[in-house]
Amino acid sequence: MSILNQVSEQLQMGKAKDVKALVEQAVAEGISAQTILNDGLLHGMGIIGGKFKNNEVFVPEVLVAARAMNMGAAVLKPLLAEEGVESNGKVCLGTVKGDLHDIGKNLVKMMMEGKGLEVIDIGVDVPAEKFIQTAVDEGCQVIAISALLTTTMGEMQTIVEAAKTAGIRENVKIMVGGAPITQAFCEQIGADAYTADATSAAEVAIGFCQ
Repeated sequence: MSILNQVSEQLQMGKAKDVKALVEQAVAEGISAQTILNDGLLHGMGIIGGKFKNNEVFVPEVLVAARAMNMGAAVLKPLLAEEGVESNGKVCLGTVKGDLHDIGKNLVKMMMEGKGLEVIDIGVDVPAEKFIQTAVDEGCQVIAISALLTTTMGEMQTIVEAAKTAGIRENVKIMVGGAPITQAFCEQIGADAYTADATSAAEVAIGFCQ
């Protein structure tokens, strides 16, 4: 079995230390950081994402796989910078003002990073202005907004309107998600996409960044 297959398999099992050691070994063997990232780490995370979507694995398995991916990615980060590798795109991600829920948001972040996207996570209880300012400062192609409470859903419309006021609406795609959100609500507030789960969110985001 090739070392990149081993990286992928150990990542899927959530064996962070083994993943880190295998990534270091692959680097020592002269495999490029980009290849290790794509064919090892992202490959494994993609399989986990697919299984999660099909209810074959659950949140705990995703969390341990993501931790393993992060340990492997930490080894590659300086090397990727040297190779001049660009990320696949940039996403500003957060939970709306008044809402402190972050499990769904954190899953979305992991799945997006698993697709090679750079995610600027601005946390929970985030006012509209911060979403807009972060997107401008960081040059994000996507703003991804989460809400779990029906009482905070309306904040999503505030963010869409704030993007128009700031003059960035044409350049930024706005994605919405969370338990009370629907496709109809997404269309009603003028957002670009609603996704029902973290894996779909990552797939849509990567499409927006191409």
